[in-house]
Amino acid sequence: MTISIRDARPEDAETILRFITELAIYEKEPDAVEATVGMLQDSLFGPGAITRAVICEKDGKPAGFAMWFYNYSTWQARKGLYLEDLYVTPDCRGSGAGKMLLKHLARIAVEEGCGRFEWSVLDWNEPAIRVYEAVGAEPMSEWTRYRLSGAALTSFAAD
Repeated sequence: MTISIRDARPEDAETILRFITELAIYEKEPDAVEATVGMLQDSLFGPGAITRAVICEKDGKPAGFAMWFYNYSTWQARKGLYLEDLYVTPDCRGSGAGKMLLKHLARIAVEEGCGRFEWSVLDWNEPAIRVYEAVGAEPMSEWTRYRLSGAALTSFAAD
C-alpha cells in the first residue's frame, strides 16, 4: 500500500464534496452540508481563494483530504494555519494517513512562517483525539468556541 499527498485540483471538487458529506455523517450532522461542487471550485480555486486543500491517495485513489486557511495571531503578529477539516475514509483509517496529512500541514505551517497550527475536534471523537495527542498537540480547554450562523447571524447583523 502506497499513501501519498498532493495538492487538490479543480477536478477534485466532487471528491472533496463526497468526503465533506461523509465527514458530516460521521460527525452526526448529515443535513448540515450546504456546499456544492461549484462552491468548492470557487472557494478553493477561484480568484481570491483563501482556502486550500490536499488530497490523500492510497495506491493512487482518493482516500481522504485536508482543508485549511490562514488565520492571524495578534499576540504573535504573524499568521497561523487553521485546519478546517481532515478526513480519512474508513478503509484507510489506522494506516497512518491522518498523521501524514497532519505532518504535511505542519511542514506547510513551518515553511510559511506560521506561529501556530490549530484545529478543533468534537469532544467525543476519541480516535482523532488520540492521534492529535500522539503527535504532541495539546487541547485548549480553557477556550470556548462561539458561533453565529444562519438566522442568528442575519438577525444580529440587521439589528
